[in-house]
Amino acid sequence: MFTIDELKQVKLFSCLGDAECLRCAETAADVRLAPGEWLIREGEPPWFFILFEGRLRLLKEVLGRAQELFDYEYAVGDFFGETPILLGTQALVSLRAETPCRVARFDRQQFQALIRNSKEASAMILQTMNDRLMRVQKYAATVPSSRVLIFGTKHESDCRDIRAFLSANRIPYEWVDRDREPERVPPDLPKDLGCPAIAIDGKLFLQPPTVREIADALQLQTRPNCERYDVVIAGAGPAGMAAGVYGASEGLKVLMVERSAAGGQAGTSSRIENYLGFPEGVSGEDLTGRALKQAVRFGAEIVMTRCIEKLTPMGGCYVLELDGGERVEARVVLLATGVDWRRLEVEGADRLLGRGVLYGASRPEADTVHGKKVFIVGGGNSAGQAAMFFSNYAAEVKVLVRGEGLKVSMSQYLIGEIAGKANIEVVPFTQIIALEGDEQLQRIVTRTRPGGGEETLLTYDADALFVMIGADASTSWLPGELERDAQGYICTGRDLTTWKFERAPFPLETSLPGIFCAGDVRHNSIKRVSSGVGEGSMAIAFIHQYLALQEKVKV
Repeated sequence: MFTIDELKQVKLFSCLGDAECLRCAETAADVRLAPGEWLIREGEPPWFFILFEGRLRLLKEVLGRAQELFDYEYAVGDFFGETPILLGTQALVSLRAETPCRVARFDRQQFQALIRNSKEASAMILQTMNDRLMRVQKYAATVPSSRVLIFGTKHESDCRDIRAFLSANRIPYEWVDRDREPERVPPDLPKDLGCPAIAIDGKLFLQPPTVREIADALQLQTRPNCERYDVVIAGAGPAGMAAGVYGASEGLKVLMVERSAAGGQAGTSSRIENYLGFPEGVSGEDLTGRALKQAVRFGAEIVMTRCIEKLTPMGGCYVLELDGGERVEARVVLLATGVDWRRLEVEGADRLLGRGVLYGASRPEADTVHGKKVFIVGGGNSAGQAAMFFSNYAAEVKVLVRGEGLKVSMSQYLIGEIAGKANIEVVPFTQIIALEGDEQLQRIVTRTRPGGGEETLLTYDADALFVMIGADASTSWLPGELERDAQGYICTGRDLTTWKFERAPFPLETSLPGIFCAGDVRHNSIKRVSSGVGEGSMAIAFIHQYLALQEKVKV
């Protein structure tokens, strides 16, 4: 606990009367940190701090990387944290102890009382805040807007995968048109290159690199650090990420293996409005970005651009072979691979893929549909969220559905929002039969048959088509003895018909003991983000029970 004499040594408190100073001494938290400990992390609820002993280092996440801010060092007696409290934001930077530290910490209410009760303290705090905002303005002018620059003449289709990977992993990138902005093009870039060139943190690739080469250049983890783990999670969507957070937080050694981007299909959702705790809605990108930070802070590993190709039982554990040859052992495996978008089997769909025809709908695609005619095929929540999002950019959005409307397949809140948008039209009883265009999608040919009546063929001019017609499970790589239903979804718990062991299977456990399943790839699962999160966290509880049972067997 602080004393009045200790507080009076600080300039901020020297102007307070004894009664006010005593109140502060009695209410301040006396925080003591060892070297390396965090005082606060960026994005957490803010506090007001005064440094009494030691040295703190500021870190700020810039373009996906934590960077030390050497120009911003606090001396003993300095206060900080006032800016996010007064602006109503979360903590703007992280603070970590470099030496043993002692800090006085006040909550928002205590801080506001300090400003209210002392004109001198208030003036000192507001002047300091103003000076800091001026420094922030200068700092912001020096921060680059992106880590990746793509130099091209148009949105070539061979760069679509790279741009999708960057977007899904929240890596800022910028498209530089070589014809319109020649001053930004590196002088050593050949004019007749014939494909986009890419610069990553200043390193220039004259030929488009693979997605894994992109990940390596961005210093994302693409290889496991260890040979053995308690739990290996296949997939880092909502279910896998939840399991990673809860598993690592409870002391398990966790590895997540993700072939594309943390968040899976949910990460591409423009807006999720029915997720608990987000009354204004949250983008899939934001939700999964937070979850990824949480998992990593608890110590979970996640390897990107990798997938598991083979899973083999061996001596009470499982050996998993990754593409590329690495092998890891796991005491338990959690299958949370999600599902893949179902393909549109019509003429022209494959030829125009990436040239106006896209599966899913990520937020960065908004840049490509400004003032254009956008079509969405599908009647689920993902299609509804995409329609609402693109309606803010496109001239018109048409939602094509096979049935009579959206009632059966879409949440009522989305149906109501769509009805209130003047530039969204729902076209019922409609199927796409062909896609046309030379180098880019230009026309969509549809067949409409209202209520089973007379068939009508219509052709629409179109700039973009986003396909969301359901999804399929990709589980053919799993061992044949792992039970699946007729569609390839993985059976668990009481749905198992081939369980051969004396004990009953745990809920979410598959026909192979120690292999669990959660999320969309599980038979009879509810295809919702919140359900995936729930199953992923529940799986960890059952995994703990399984591991405890295994320890008993050994004894």
